[in-house]
Parts: sequence; structure tokens; C-alpha cells
Amino acid sequence: MKKTIVFLGLTVAATAGFAGTGMAQSQGIDPIELRQTGMDLLAGDFAGIRAVVAAKGDLKSLEGPAKAIQRYAAIYPTLFPKGTESGGNTKAKPEIWSDTAGFTKASAAMGAAAGELATAARANDEAGVATAVKAVGDACGACHRAYRNR
Repeated sequence: MKKTIVFLGLTVAATAGFAGTGMAQSQGIDPIELRQTGMDLLAGDFAGIRAVVAAKGDLKSLEGPAKAIQRYAAIYPTLFPKGTESGGNTKAKPEIWSDTAGFTKASAAMGAAAGELATAARANDEAGVATAVKAVGDACGACHRAYRNR
């Protein structure tokens, strides 16, 4: 019980820290750094997934990384508040801010594909995993073409 109360307290404190971009930045949280780090982690997860598939490894082990990609895709669009259009070596195109609905839809497509990957991995479905890996890759590529500078 004590651990639950401490966890809830930390969760509330962390949520309050992210409540406003100004507050978050004043506390040292840089949205550009956060989104770039997250994308590096996502790329690592996806590379690991592709390596397991290529090696005909344990497909069930892919469920966790696929779920991580799905969860990140759900929050990713929130990491582009106004004021983060430049700086921090960002490669984000202005379209992220001018076409927020399209960007959010692209991120959701990646999340949905990753969710399908998690489901196929849990079922140990080789054909389903292969199809979902391609769908995740296609969703990533489509988003990069539309919303990321090279």
C-alpha cells in the first residue's frame, strides 16, 4: 500500500511537471531532445524486431518492443508544442505544425501497425509478423517523407 501511494505521488508530480511546455522547459525537459531520444529508442526497437524476424528467432519476444512502439506513437504528436519548430538540431518540417491532423493520423497509423505486430507476435504468427513489420516500416517511411527533413 505504501509503495502504491508513493508511486501515485510520483506520477502526479511528473504529470504536473509536463503540464505546460514553459514549466517543462524551465525544469530542464526539452521536447526536442525528448522526441529525438524517443525516436532513437524506437529505431533500436524496430531494428531489433527486424533482426529477430530475419534470424527466424522467437517471435513472441517481439510483443514488448512492438507495444513500446505503439505507446510511443500515441504520445509522439504531443512532443511538438509551438516554439519547438527550430533548435536542437531538429529535422521536423513545418508541416507538423501546419498539418497537425495529418501528422497525428500518420503517428496513429504507425501505432496501429505496431499494435498488429504485437498481436501477431503474441500469437507466434510468422506471416502476420512479417506483414505487420512491413506495415510499421511503411508507416515510418510515410511519416518521414511528409514530416521530416533529411
